[in-house]
Amino acid sequence: MNHLKTFTLIAVLTALFGGIGLVIGGANGMLIALVLAGGMNLFSYWNADKIVLRMYRAQMVDETHPDARIRAYVTDTLDMARRAGLPRPKVAIIPNDQPNAFATGRNPENAAVCATTGLLDMLTREEIRGVMAHELAHVKNRDTLTMTVTATLAGAISALANFALFFGAGDRERPGGIIGALALMLLAPMAAGLVQMAISRAREYEADRVGAEIAQDPQALASALQKIEGYSKRIVNLTAERNPASGQLFIINPLSGRGADNLFSTHPNTGNRVRALMELGTRMGMTPRAASTFVPTSAPTTSVPLTGEARPRGPWG
Repeated sequence: MNHLKTFTLIAVLTALFGGIGLVIGGANGMLIALVLAGGMNLFSYWNADKIVLRMYRAQMVDETHPDARIRAYVTDTLDMARRAGLPRPKVAIIPNDQPNAFATGRNPENAAVCATTGLLDMLTREEIRGVMAHELAHVKNRDTLTMTVTATLAGAISALANFALFFGAGDRERPGGIIGALALMLLAPMAAGLVQMAISRAREYEADRVGAEIAQDPQALASALQKIEGYSKRIVNLTAERNPASGQLFIINPLSGRGADNLFSTHPNTGNRVRALMELGTRMGMTPRAASTFVPTSAPTTSVPLTGEARPRGPWG
């Protein structure tokens, strides 16, 4: 169902793009906008993984790392990747106290999965496995490619909306005139953004499901999601705050931690995700765990205040 929803939303973006072109009526302007948007997104497609890894100061690690926690993290991630039929991904750690994780890369052959040092500090090994299985599910589902396609269409829509102001506003015979052009310039990018957000939420639900199957422990992922959300409200991720567009990459919103399932959220409501995972666990024959074990009672004493930078600790420098 989530795949169908994604394809439907992409179709909506495509229809919106075509509709704007029809309203503008300028084939040359539409072509220029498409070329510019396509060029920028093509650059992002080939280089986004390198950009985001450098942005978050990600450090590649392997099974020979001197820290036992990191060795276990790498070993478990690579073992799950093998069992999921995926090529060996790059595995990295990010020096940040906020527990979180993301996957990047244009395809499974060029994928990297990343966990913050906070995630390794604050979650159990089973919970970390659940989180990394979720990220491997994104790789398996080629979600990066899906989001690149939607970003290309949304970028083209925004460019066309701007062209509408210049190429459409002066045409008095065109319906709407300057008012119509201004409305188009404002509303079309907003509509495209909302569709992008809906696609992102659909992808998160699907990655939860597939990730739970990869790890064979949906309840561990449910527990991890609640812990990450709880800690993310207490520990700031300044890199994400400076680059809010990267927030949709993470398993839990690193910016506000609110995660409301509404039009303006790129992440589903955590409670909804947990319920879906618990139901999956029941179907798999697992005995439900007490909900109270999922919620952290307090932030660790090593947490940084909301006004401070998340500093690396221990073996990460």
